[in-house]
Amino acid sequence: MSDRRTLRSSAWFAGEGKNAFMHRSWMKNQGLPAHLFDGRPVIGICNTWSELTPCNAHLRSIAEHVKRGVYEAGGLPLEFPVMSLGESNLRPTAMLFRNLASMDVEESIRGNPVDGVILLVGCDKTTPALLMGAASCNLPAIAVSGGPMLNGNFRGQPIGSGTHVWKFYEDVKAGRLSVDDFLSAEQGQSRSAGSCMTMGTASTMASMVEALGIGLPDNAATPAVDARRGVLAHLAGRRIVELVEQDVRMSQILTRQAFENAIRVNGAIGGSTNAVLHLIAIARRIGVELDLDDWDRLGRNVPTIVDLMPSGRYLMEDFYYAGGLRAVMRTLNEVGLLNRDAETVAGKTIGELVADAPNYNEEVIRPLDRPLTTEGGIAVLRGNLAPKGAVIKPSAATPALMQHRGRAIVFENIEHYYARIDDPALEIDPTSVMILKNCGPKGYPGMAEVGNMPLPSKLLKQGVSDMVRISDARMSGTAYGTVVLHTAPEAAAGGTIAFVQDGDLIELDVAGRRLELLVDETELAARRRGWSPPPPPIGGGYQSLFIERVLQADEGCDFDFLVGRRDAGIPRHSH
Repeated sequence: MSDRRTLRSSAWFAGEGKNAFMHRSWMKNQGLPAHLFDGRPVIGICNTWSELTPCNAHLRSIAEHVKRGVYEAGGLPLEFPVMSLGESNLRPTAMLFRNLASMDVEESIRGNPVDGVILLVGCDKTTPALLMGAASCNLPAIAVSGGPMLNGNFRGQPIGSGTHVWKFYEDVKAGRLSVDDFLSAEQGQSRSAGSCMTMGTASTMASMVEALGIGLPDNAATPAVDARRGVLAHLAGRRIVELVEQDVRMSQILTRQAFENAIRVNGAIGGSTNAVLHLIAIARRIGVELDLDDWDRLGRNVPTIVDLMPSGRYLMEDFYYAGGLRAVMRTLNEVGLLNRDAETVAGKTIGELVADAPNYNEEVIRPLDRPLTTEGGIAVLRGNLAPKGAVIKPSAATPALMQHRGRAIVFENIEHYYARIDDPALEIDPTSVMILKNCGPKGYPGMAEVGNMPLPSKLLKQGVSDMVRISDARMSGTAYGTVVLHTAPEAAAGGTIAFVQDGDLIELDVAGRRLELLVDETELAARRRGWSPPPPPIGGGYQSLFIERVLQADEGCDFDFLVGRRDAGIPRHSH
């Protein structure tokens, strides 16, 4: 056993004094025998289980596998709940509560007798929230994702969660699919426990966990209902006890080299644009400098080699059977695109973990000489429309629209968009550029996933399948299209996007990394003078705190007062 003097939990449970008596006694009302308080590591299991978060509704069973591993390694597992963030149900958007959940995690870890933590994550915002909160505490930690659902299937054809919703809905609007057929696809899309089985934000962030080295191998792709997901959780329970005994903290894993690896892996898998916000926020919590320029520089020459929806054809179950993320990282490693010496929670370097990883299906995980997209990654655009940057996912965009000039059609907010988009009198054509304002961090608030605005019905009926769309919002990682997102500063903060008017010319040049509003500065200055920020939707409460203290998209949308590490020592006792 570890020397109890090295453990945080000994400040609660060790000794023969009054305080230790009380802490042990209260814990024993759960039927815990005395020998569990003999100085062994106490492992907190931070669980985002909730029936209101369907992607995480199976995490209770995952926690039981973790507990077995902890007990087997000589630790004491103690499970605790934190706020669960499900993008599918939580309104106005789960992103509004990512920072709140991170505070819940940080203070739960800091205030309780835990020596290390297992972070049980699933639906997309739970992964960054738990990593951010735990990073600020800097204890030993391992993230265990819940895993993706089995492949969707509708009438014998594979369908992807999220991705096919957008496709089927556009087919309904275009008159190509009946409403009854649309509704009949619901159950086929979601046919097992787990998160989205496309390369949406949940699968992207599970991949980031593995690429960062803060999760065990195969965390990214093992299906939620595969017995091997339980095995992974069991092994994580064993391993976290060893990390505590060796005092391997998050800061030793989440290094600059690890974040560089994750950015390149995101490009190779065609990962979600949301990863940009989350990795910047996590890095800033642990004390690593990371910005938009890093995303553009590191991802620019990385080809997308994973052929998964929404960029490609396959789904996460196929990805797992093909070899999963280790096969992707081996390919990157062989051409010098990984920092192979980066440490991982598995006790080996990332290079050692991927050195012999097989690829069983070169249609799903393509070789470098036959990529899905030659330049994957996330392109960062700058110009007078986005002085602090905007992002686009080239692998999900239409090549012909990557260099485009068009007339702006402006929607002042998402309600204005819904009221206007299918108005027969709307003067919009395939060359128009759709602009959505006031959906950024402060403006929505929470920066909702509404940036991939569905096209107007009259154009869909003409066979138009994509248009340039620009906003200060986010979009679901399951979505696709030539969509420019995270425009910073946002409209509600007085960014240039606030001053765009119908008919203005917009120029997009992805190769040149430019996004310009072609209006002279004198006219823009006049528009600025006549502008005032929109009133907040709710006065007081958490939303007011969010609007007041949230940082812009280029800084990860964290709260300004949460950035940085506050390593968890021993809190003052109350007795």
